[in-house]
Formats: sequence, structure tokens, C-alpha cells
Amino acid sequence: MSQRSERISDEFQKALSEAIRTLKDPRVHEAMVSVTRCEVTGDLRYAKAYISVFGDEQQKKDVMRGLKSAGGYLRRECASKIRMRYAPEIVFTLDDSITHGAHINDVLHELEREGKL
Repeated sequence: MSQRSERISDEFQKALSEAIRTLKDPRVHEAMVSVTRCEVTGDLRYAKAYISVFGDEQQKKDVMRGLKSAGGYLRRECASKIRMRYAPEIVFTLDDSITHGAHINDVLHELEREGKL
């Protein structure tokens, strides 16, 4: 990824995080949602946003549906904050890396308590 694309991806991530906080959709507003990473393509047509949701599986599905339905609004808000000529289409992807990391941490603490580590 070029330096320009990385810089735009970082700015897009910040703008998307702010825009998500302004959503009034109860599926998204009532959940703990964070944007862990964004990747904007080199031609600036698509932005892949990795979303982390703290909650159960049903809540994760609801948040993803809410974000997809608000995709046009979020796209417009991000483009206006970054002042881009063309607003990239946002592709939302659920990111379970935080949940996975917490599980690994729990397993390590359990092994440590048992004296196996």
C-alpha cells in the first residue's frame, strides 16, 4: 500500500469512527462499536472497514445490518470530513481479532494459574 493510501485510510478510519457515533439507529447506537482498521484501495473507489463489536452474535449481526443500511450516510459524512472529490464505497467486515485476543489471554491466565506455564 502506498504512503498516500495509508494516510487516506487512517483519515477515513477517524472520520468513520466519528460518523458512526452520530448514528441514531438503535442497532448501532446501543452497542459498543469500534473501527479497528480501514483499507482504502489505490483508486479510492472502495474502503474496507473492519468493525469490532462487543456483544453476543445476535448483537454483532444487528450492528452489521445497521451499518450497511446507513452506508450511504456514512459514506457522505466521511467524504465531507476528509474533503474528497469521490467518496469511496464502504465495505463493512466484522473483525473478531479483539475477541480472539481476549480468549487467548484467558487461556494463558488459566494455564498460569494451573502452574503449567
